Amino acid sequence: MKADKLRELDAAELGSQANEIHEQLFRLRFQMSMGQTDGLKKYRTIKKDRAQMLGILRERELDPAKAQAAEAAKAKATKPARKKVSAKKASEKEK
Repeated sequence: MKADKLRELDAAELGSQANEIHEQLFRLRFQMSMGQTDGLKKYRTIKKDRAQMLGILRERELDPAKAQAAEAAKAKATKPARKKVSAKKASEKEK
């Protein structure tokens, strides 16, 4: 996942995703030890994603302003977009 998308998530979502990834890493590690899969590349990418999530959580823990900025960005993203009014319609409304 991209860091920008991760930063838009709130702390609860990041924590739950980090836990899911932790379980997935456990399953992959177990499968690799049994010789069932050759998912070393996938294991590495998932491990990096989890580290990135935990890093963002720690960053927010140390600097609460960043946590507030993430919440504001999420609120802004969920706000419905306004309709654009064409110049012609705007001039008609003024009359």
